[in-house]
Amino acid sequence: MSTSQTIPVTSVPGDDVPTLLVKIFGKDRPGITAGLFDTLAAFEVNVVDIEQVVTRGRIVLCALVTAPEGNGATEGELRSTVHSWADAQQLQAEIISGLGDNRPRGTGRSHVTVLGHPLTADSTAAIAARITGIGGNIDRIFRLAKYPVTAVEFAVSGTETEPLRTALALEGAALGVDVAVVASGLQRRAQRLVVMDVDSTLIQDEVIELFAAHAGCEAEVAEVTARAMRGELDFEQSLHERVALLAGLDESVVDKVRAEVRLTPGARTLIRTLKHLGYQVGVVSGGFTQVTDDLKDRLGLAFASANTLEIVDGKLTGRVVGEVVDRAGKARLLRRFAAEAGVPLAQTVAIGDGANDLDMLNAAGLGVAFNAKPVVRKAAHTAVNVPFLDTVLYLLGITREEVEAAETHTPEDF
Repeated sequence: MSTSQTIPVTSVPGDDVPTLLVKIFGKDRPGITAGLFDTLAAFEVNVVDIEQVVTRGRIVLCALVTAPEGNGATEGELRSTVHSWADAQQLQAEIISGLGDNRPRGTGRSHVTVLGHPLTADSTAAIAARITGIGGNIDRIFRLAKYPVTAVEFAVSGTETEPLRTALALEGAALGVDVAVVASGLQRRAQRLVVMDVDSTLIQDEVIELFAAHAGCEAEVAEVTARAMRGELDFEQSLHERVALLAGLDESVVDKVRAEVRLTPGARTLIRTLKHLGYQVGVVSGGFTQVTDDLKDRLGLAFASANTLEIVDGKLTGRVVGEVVDRAGKARLLRRFAAEAGVPLAQTVAIGDGANDLDMLNAAGLGVAFNAKPVVRKAAHTAVNVPFLDTVLYLLGITREEVEAAETHTPEDF
């Protein structure tokens, strides 16, 4: 681009000011954007708006500019010059006359993230139709990721976030796709604390069932756990019932259980990326500190809290000590972590799968139900129903490219 020519950017033109929409499309290559604006600079036009998209090597570049004013140049000369430049670049050009800026966006702005595995044309059409059906307008669509799921983001205006979230939650459930709706604004990328459940969220296992397998009562404990996660039993009562079955186990079983714990696919990627981008990450669990403290150290977490198994004379007593981390306790811990991190509660994210996570999910700025029980999916702000924990990143507007950058700059042993 010539250094002798510049394009000033002015304030938004009035509705009666002539403007030109210059659209360029064709095979992408370096220098197209600079070349177009170098060509326009000769006509002393002002830039009103710019949009550029590259898909599979094809560029669509749109520039909304004021009509030429200086040097006696005419609109016809601008058109001829731009078309000549485009022909020389083996591109196509279209120029449309009009007045003023783009149509103003409606009030109420949200980001709608849609996750599909795969994302079909039918489901995309249904989501788009539902948005417009409640008065929303799709201003922009952007792909966040193509792996391990296809994730696209719709910028929507014209309707408030809460009714949009309600409508699309129902639509997404019917279509079998995950849909998250968050309010637009700076706070979206300022969500600097993520707190997640451990059992069946950060890890694939239920820790108490791993202990129970060593005590020979796995089936009995698993049944009580399932009922508690469905909300059929009081969590604290069920915890005491299950822990009592572990009485007499040697404390050496703790190391065995730690070795048996399996991280959920995508867990390391999720934490690595969040930390790379400046987020703080913590866990709260109805499980046990004997495992969560180890996970905190291994994964470099900022916060961790759970119940503690009592061990006396090298044996599990069948009791827990200290305050029980139950449904209400998880929400209290989220608030405490947020205060310690200096993060407003509205800028926190909570992730969980069971009924005892509901208070935490509802207290957070964004509550994500991860492969959750039906009662949790219905109550959470949004749900993820694919087995990859790192897909939560896309709900935060984090792209796959940012994920890959985090992986490149993080030590191998993380």
